Amino acid sequence: MTVQLLNHLDEGPASAPPLLLGPSLGTSYALWDAVAPELSSGHRVVRWDLPGHGGSAADLIGPGASVGDLAALVLALADALGIERFAYAGVSLGGAVGLHLAVHHPERLSSLAVICSSAHFGGATPWRERAERVRREGLHWLVESADARWFTPGFTVPRLVRDHREADPEGYAACCDALAAFDLRERLSGITVPTLLVAGREDPATPPAHLREIADAVSGATLLELPGASHLAPAQVPKAVVAALRTQLDGAPGSGMAVRREVLGDAHVDRAQARQTPFTARFQDFISRYAWGEIWTDPTLSRRERSMITLTALVAHGHYDELAMHVRAARRNGLTPEEIGAVLLQTAVYCGVPAANSAFATAQRVLAEEETP
Repeated sequence: MTVQLLNHLDEGPASAPPLLLGPSLGTSYALWDAVAPELSSGHRVVRWDLPGHGGSAADLIGPGASVGDLAALVLALADALGIERFAYAGVSLGGAVGLHLAVHHPERLSSLAVICSSAHFGGATPWRERAERVRREGLHWLVESADARWFTPGFTVPRLVRDHREADPEGYAACCDALAAFDLRERLSGITVPTLLVAGREDPATPPAHLREIADAVSGATLLELPGASHLAPAQVPKAVVAALRTQLDGAPGSGMAVRREVLGDAHVDRAQARQTPFTARFQDFISRYAWGEIWTDPTLSRRERSMITLTALVAHGHYDELAMHVRAARRNGLTPEEIGAVLLQTAVYCGVPAANSAFATAQRVLAEEETP
């Protein structure tokens, strides 16, 4: 028998670390349109639709549904895609699904980001009343207030408002039932996966206090409040959400300037800083943040190994002034003159004898400076 799955969009390399993105009630996976493509360069990003929303069938859940039922559908989707363990980020109801997974299926999560969401949603009565009215009257009366509930004044995303209008009333109402029954406050302290909480400072549906409550209960959780953002932060402030998720998924960049000084030496960095002008300032910042704060701080390769790779690349392209600087750096990183010579000898084979000849001359001059009292 064929198992019916949540409608989804799978982006990014299949071999990359997986990231599942959950939507808010009333929206589709279009909520992540400005975020998912940015993250898919380094992750396999799978975003999904709630039952009755977007392309997901409404009858995947029914009256009296729970957030646990939605979480089971997410796990079934992951299983069908061959994804055993994954990072997860979700907004509002999608965030509640993430909290449920962290409490009941922590072995499946590598990290969790809960965005504009809560461990409870204001009690059961308002959600049950909303579900009853939606089943009776449809969604038109809710769509009229969507912008006010989702965004700050003057901002809208027509695609998301249309998705709200076109959602299936039965599927929407069943999701309301799930929100009515949801309350994980007593279980939050048991969450052990790395957790990020993101609040929209102008969010009327799940105010920052709801995210602070989770942050206070989950050991080691990080809380970020986004100014100018309401309930659908990934649509309203996507750059801020991308930056937060990248830090959560990949780690914060290291201290680029500190590493730059350790490898190149204070004298060289001080000279570079002294020569900096308004014209070159952004380039110097780029070097410190990207080359030194992300590449050279990556623990996959040792600094010795990075020095050998750098020497080879500089010889290959004939950058002999830079080569001199990195011969000095290689010595700071622990390479002996003999090892530096062996690297340059190998470049004679793969980069050419003339290039290696110039490289040996440069390196010999630098190493001789070490011996000069």
